[in-house]
Amino acid sequence: MEERRTNGDRRKVRKVRKAIFPAAGLGTRFLPATKAQPKEMLPLVDKPIIQYGVEEALAAGCDQIIIITGRGKSAIEDHFDVSYELEKMLEEKGKYDLLKIVRQISDMIYVAYVRQKEALGLGHAVLTARELIGEEPFATLLADDVIDAKVPVLKQLMNVFDEKHCSVIATQVVDGPAISSYGVLKAKEVAGSGGKLYEVLDLVEKPKFEDAPSNLAVIGRYILTPAIFETLSNIKPGAGDELQLTDGLRGLLQREKLYAYVYEGRRFDTGDKLGFLKATVEFALKRADLGGEFREYLKNLKL
Repeated sequence: MEERRTNGDRRKVRKVRKAIFPAAGLGTRFLPATKAQPKEMLPLVDKPIIQYGVEEALAAGCDQIIIITGRGKSAIEDHFDVSYELEKMLEEKGKYDLLKIVRQISDMIYVAYVRQKEALGLGHAVLTARELIGEEPFATLLADDVIDAKVPVLKQLMNVFDEKHCSVIATQVVDGPAISSYGVLKAKEVAGSGGKLYEVLDLVEKPKFEDAPSNLAVIGRYILTPAIFETLSNIKPGAGDELQLTDGLRGLLQREKLYAYVYEGRRFDTGDKLGFLKATVEFALKRADLGGEFREYLKNLKL
């Protein structure tokens, strides 16, 4: 117990400044579009998927982004880098509105890259960033989960972390057989939280519907203490020789408490074709420059 208090006191003075984005997957569900470009660069209206997550991390207070890349992912690096030729052309043609947009991307935040030579699971991707994270708490965001929220979901988790000084993950209620597509929590509600905050007792990866311990699904937002690196280093790879973050979190439970927060916001799974299409429509409708005309177009469709 004394060790837990000591670790907790040490974490109180540390803020979450770094955010990891695992982006080494092959994106096979979007072939042939992802044959020559990363799925993270597929655009929702006019902005690539991963930029929504990076902007969320920035709005939550992170100032360092670590993107875990793999072969064929150079377009991500190019996107967040300075494009001198493009900027010069836009400036010469007086297209200052577009120039501002382009410069905002490269000026947005500090980005570092780690190469994951093989896609060996989400846990392995997180582990590759160990040297850049050090002994700090950090965020992990899965770019596929694009969440429209008034308060950034990562900020919601940070508020819990600032209070509890323990790892906290985002969760969503998923009823019915669809729960089998997620990591699922066995958890107890924290008294007085109004069904928003849970202490995690166990996690199960993609259980059968009848075996699911609850209807609380793990969503792609995490704030983790550096202790996760030790647990990931000590677990054995599972199916496909992959190191799963779920197994690492189960190991973390043996060392310290883990909380789950039912976030406020609307999530789109852009790693799924239908989810990607829904997100495109919803985000287009919210745009001041597109929403009105696009809404009228949709009304006139013969469905």
